[in-house]
Amino acid sequence: MGPLILTLACADRPGITARVTGFLFERNCNILDAQQFNDRAGNGGGDRFFMRVVFDPDGSTPETLRADFGALAEEYAFEWTMVAEDRPRRTIILVSKFDHCLVDLIYRWRTGELPIDPVAIVSNHPHDAAIRVDIGDIPFHHIPVTPDTKQQAEAAFRALADETGAELIVLARYMQVFSDEQSEHFAGRCINIHHSFLPGFKGARPYHQAHERGVKIIGATAHFVTADLDEGPIIHQDVERITHADSPADLVRKGRDIERRVLAEAVRLFAQERVLMNGGRTVVFRG
Repeated sequence: MGPLILTLACADRPGITARVTGFLFERNCNILDAQQFNDRAGNGGGDRFFMRVVFDPDGSTPETLRADFGALAEEYAFEWTMVAEDRPRRTIILVSKFDHCLVDLIYRWRTGELPIDPVAIVSNHPHDAAIRVDIGDIPFHHIPVTPDTKQQAEAAFRALADETGAELIVLARYMQVFSDEQSEHFAGRCINIHHSFLPGFKGARPYHQAHERGVKIIGATAHFVTADLDEGPIIHQDVERITHADSPADLVRKGRDIERRVLAEAVRLFAQERVLMNGGRTVVFRG
């Protein structure tokens, strides 16, 4: 059995690190990597403590370790997970007509860079209109969305997510806005890529807006989906400098490159259990 990843969050108090590492030591577990963060700003409501530990269980089963850890977790009121490091996260990718992010995710998955298991690709457009890449045997689902059918379409997607056991939902330039109900249903496990360095230019043709304002950088933001459009906790961002000589077409081309790499990095961070919620923000343990 390979390494396990333990993540936890709780109100900050003395002795947490000692108790957690002591728990692992007592069971002959070898710590391979450990990171922690004490949020003194109280962004999640009071001082908060966050920790991520990768360890070799040395023959102990995850079930046994979870059961034993439960008492300590209850004492400290941990919000915690303990999962296998090498288990790919079951993922649904949604796309509309811009498939550059989808193509990049599939490539990184096929080369072993992303620890995900694509269980479905979903689009509001038919296959030929939405995808121009070989997706192999990944199931494709066309779920059309109109103002009149939005509620039924979202119900169909929730049913698909339940059926496939999806742990992660990725909006890879999916150009439909989730309802408040849908956003709440997938809270904390739905990642969107926004074509701006948020906060930025919202609405249609963002790169053209940026060009008209004479901006000197463009960027992209990967964030969790919430009921507040494009206001969810940010996971990853990146920017690229531009000049007065760049046309709107240049900005679109460069913007697509930023979008794909920012989304891929956000998916990697999530799949490796490196992203912990902290109120309206995230704690991201890099590595």
